[in-house]
Amino acid sequence: MAVKIRLARAGAKKRPYYRIVVADSRDPRDGRFIERIGSYNPMLPKDHADRVKFDAEKAAEWIRKGAKPTDRVARFLATEGLYEWKAGNNPKKAEPGQAAKERAAERAEKEEAKKAAEAEAKAAPAVEEVAEEAPAEEAPAEAPVAEEAAAEAPAEEAKAEEAPAEEAAAEEPKAEEEKA
Repeated sequence: MAVKIRLARAGAKKRPYYRIVVADSRDPRDGRFIERIGSYNPMLPKDHADRVKFDAEKAAEWIRKGAKPTDRVARFLATEGLYEWKAGNNPKKAEPGQAAKERAAERAEKEEAKKAAEAEAKAAPAVEEVAEEAPAEEAPAEAPVAEEAAAEAPAEEAKAEEAPAEEAAAEEPKAEEEKA
């Protein structure tokens, strides 16, 4: 049987209050315990005297019997000099889990695809604008030329028709003069 000195939660919702208890490590956190040796109220200020209260003699006795305090209780006992508390070193604590790494990879792929699409969109309109502008410039230029050609064609035809008539009229007096 492994004995632990640990916190057992009490108090209302969002108003925690803990009892410092000695319990079998296999029992539930708030379940059966062997002995209650103190209390911890995290709602009080850190410098308040009633924030952490425990019987130092009972805690020392249980430590001599082989009870191991949890990390939080070890901090409390270290302030009284009953236990030497060492900060845990877990370098992988801040490292994200496997699922978070996968989500980050998917997010990065989506961002790269989005950037590539934006780059293509920026490059494509420039090509399309040039392609659109060239026909747009040619089309209006061709349209007035075609319109002018259409407008000039009847005038030229009319001039062509008038010219032979004029020539014929000019030739008639010459012919008349020659006869005379």
